[in-house]
Amino acid sequence: MAHLDLFQDPPETDRGVDDLPVTIRRSVRAKRIQLRITPDGRAELVLPEGAPEERGRAFLEEKAGWLWQRLSAIPRPRPFADGQVIPVLGEDHRITHLATSRGATAFDAGPPPTIRVTGDPHHLNRRVSDLLKRRAKAEIAERAHPLADLIGRKIKRISVKDTTSRWGSCSHDGVLSFSWRLVMAPERVLAYVVAHEVAHLAEMNHSQRFWSIVHRLDPGYDAARVWLKRHGRGLHALGNAPR
Repeated sequence: MAHLDLFQDPPETDRGVDDLPVTIRRSVRAKRIQLRITPDGRAELVLPEGAPEERGRAFLEEKAGWLWQRLSAIPRPRPFADGQVIPVLGEDHRITHLATSRGATAFDAGPPPTIRVTGDPHHLNRRVSDLLKRRAKAEIAERAHPLADLIGRKIKRISVKDTTSRWGSCSHDGVLSFSWRLVMAPERVLAYVVAHEVAHLAEMNHSQRFWSIVHRLDPGYDAARVWLKRHGRGLHALGNAPR
């Protein structure tokens, strides 16, 4: 896949805790100090209410080596650019900027498959992102509505967002939301996330009954779950400017 070559160089051994890019957050629900990497590649130190920051710093110093190792494995932000090859539902597409042409940003089936972008090159990243968002919403809707009919449920609305903590969600009133970046995953992965959220229309939990519904809607979902765990973070790097 085109997005699997985005990893950073190994960390320098002399880097210390003061160089760590960590956000500190206090949580009334946290029972202990936690250090986590968010899906979009940020390090976050979670402190329970009342815990002194000195304890948090000591914990961070203890985990500094582990954290540097984890951060080094996070894909680098990589804005869309002319000549770049990106996956769209598992098929590589080359972004081609046509400076002297007119018309909307669009897919070209090729061969080879391309994404044609016109106009000011400074707007290329946004225009490609907008095109992929429209494609994501169309692909998701095409799959979600028949699955909802299959289990006798109705979808109120489908939206696509640039979420970082989850790939999809389902509200109690039937609104399904998805990360538009799923359109850059293999088709079977997007199909699994759609089935997962549609199943929540019937079961707002992750009970055995819920997973039986997912299996009914997408019998081969296990492989897609594994792919997301291994490669999903790379999708958050594509189309993003370096922080």
